[in-house]
Amino acid sequence: MEAARQYNVHEAKTHFSKILEAVATGEEVIISKSGEPVAKVIPLAGKVLRTDYGSLRGRITVADDFDDLPDGFAEAFGDEADEPSGVAE
Repeated sequence: MEAARQYNVHEAKTHFSKILEAVATGEEVIISKSGEPVAKVIPLAGKVLRTDYGSLRGRITVADDFDDLPDGFAEAFGDEADEPSGVAE
């Protein structure tokens, strides 16, 4: 991976549009003040278009044991092992 371009504050203000164009194409840009990096400008993650319930069906899988806690996990949080679903009375 290529190193991120670095601009000082003055350059960043002067070339802001150019920096945004570079970031829009996937580049990362570092803004420095007095030679020290203070900010990273990165592209936003793409939008997920969800038009209706179930629009992610087939893209996400949940393991069969999703609801099963590992041995000793509930006890580590003060839950008794014989209490159903971890709900104390």
